[in-house]
Amino acid sequence: MQNVDIKQLRDNIRNFRLEDGDLGSQGYNRVLLQLFGYLGHGKSSFINSCKYVLQDGENFQEYAEVIETDDRRTMIRNAYPLTDVITMVDNRGFSTMDDFEKAEVYAQLGIFIPIGQKVDWKRNFKMMEELDSEFEPNCTDFIVPIFVYSARYHIQHETMKEIKLFMENCIKMTGVFPIIVLTFKTRGDYMEIEKEFRGIGAEQVIAIENYTNKNHIKTLGRTTDILMVIDSALKNFTIRMDQPRNPKRERMERKKFLLNYIHQNNLQKEREVEENESDEDGWCLVNV
Repeated sequence: MQNVDIKQLRDNIRNFRLEDGDLGSQGYNRVLLQLFGYLGHGKSSFINSCKYVLQDGENFQEYAEVIETDDRRTMIRNAYPLTDVITMVDNRGFSTMDDFEKAEVYAQLGIFIPIGQKVDWKRNFKMMEELDSEFEPNCTDFIVPIFVYSARYHIQHETMKEIKLFMENCIKMTGVFPIIVLTFKTRGDYMEIEKEFRGIGAEQVIAIENYTNKNHIKTLGRTTDILMVIDSALKNFTIRMDQPRNPKRERMERKKFLLNYIHQNNLQKEREVEENESDEDGWCLVNV
């Protein structure tokens, strides 16, 4: 990190062009950095920090509203352009991570919930009907998933299992391994948490400390860490674009994955209902 030229790194991000690869943009017109994570882990603050480190001077602005309470949290998939071709999306944070919520999360990941639209955690899988009636699907965004986790929180075993599954499905849907961003670097044991993520196969784990209204004096370490996340996302794009791509076909593959996920969960719910009914019938017979 000490040898990184911040000015050069910032200029590389600002001047990044999708057409610069040997095969050109291949039909993509934007790199979409999709942020995911649990409620209150610093996604909105990270967006503000990314915007801040790419600008000159120390005039900090809160583009994404930072809210700590559960009753007022990010509900709408808002987009925040970093450059003409790089945009960050603040997706709705995880809460229970049950099967219904996971389906909504994967719909956000695959851009099946339009940007600017409210995300409701439905208690059913009616999303399948919405997917079948899609109009003007988005096929021109190249998706890079970024998973944000606060170093203030110890990771429970069950939580890590859910994160591992999410990471695996990110790869299946996007072809890109999610970048892990550990926020609140100075307020937790980020090295131990990084070890946990490495243990489940995470390739890129970057610990950062976000800039805030109260603390926005630009420093070498904080600025470098944040810029490195954006730079890593663009390198993921570049390496994937070394091979021929077909945005429309890849979007159809994401849709097939999501529909199959919903279908399999529907079957599982039906089996659970049948088993419960069978158990109740058996209990009634025993007590007759």
